[in-house]
Amino acid sequence: MSRLRNSAYVDFIRIRFLTMLAYRVNYYSGIVIYALNIGVYYFTWKAIFGDGGDLGGFNVIQMTTYIAVSWMARAFYFNNLDREISTDIRDGSIAIQFIRPYNYMLVKMMQGLGEGMFRFLLLMIPGMAVALLLYPIELPTAWSSWVGFLVMLFFSFLINSQINVITGIMAFFVENNEGMMRMKRVIVDLFSGLIVPISLFPGWLSKVLEYLPFQAITYLPGSVFTGRVKGVGIWNVLGVQIIWFVLLLIPMIWLYGLARRRLFVQGG
Repeated sequence: MSRLRNSAYVDFIRIRFLTMLAYRVNYYSGIVIYALNIGVYYFTWKAIFGDGGDLGGFNVIQMTTYIAVSWMARAFYFNNLDREISTDIRDGSIAIQFIRPYNYMLVKMMQGLGEGMFRFLLLMIPGMAVALLLYPIELPTAWSSWVGFLVMLFFSFLINSQINVITGIMAFFVENNEGMMRMKRVIVDLFSGLIVPISLFPGWLSKVLEYLPFQAITYLPGSVFTGRVKGVGIWNVLGVQIIWFVLLLIPMIWLYGLARRRLFVQGG
């Protein structure tokens, strides 16, 4: 029985991947949009750097590389699980999902992974290739940086998806969490270091963000890719991601249990 159940979860990955594949033409425009986003930030930071020098520990090449890899990493870890869960709750289909012989949250994570794999192959990799042609990007030379970055990219997906699941399931308790989802997206993009590297934030805010999970989504993997974190430091920042992955499981499981009890109490 457990083997059949595990196979079902793998099928959710495959089905979501094939579903995204049916609409792959939409993602060709995504490559252009992400390349334009990188271009806007590239020329902005180039103007800020002027004739050279360092800013927040970045030189102009490192900053360009950080911008490019951060936006392309977002192409992989981004998903709308929060909106999907919220929709299931509002239209009542969550009741059917809860009585099926699988864990609803795990199913959503698997679906998100299937979407992420599609985005990795058809958006992130082609998009990074385009960015390499257009902008002065410096790729890592150490194999440890590549391995560390790819492992951390997977944890970026996990942590971002956990935050999305938590935000989505809050619809059980606030009924309309549209504002919460919008606020969450702005907070994640800003405080993860996607828009501005965290090292450029005011000192007090940088310290606060060290105790929040957002840096583990973008800033830490980007620091590894640009070579600002090397050697043993890669293990340290990976450890930060693992800690946040484990910690975020607690509110996920707790809210999921509350949601099931709330549904059964209200629905009988």
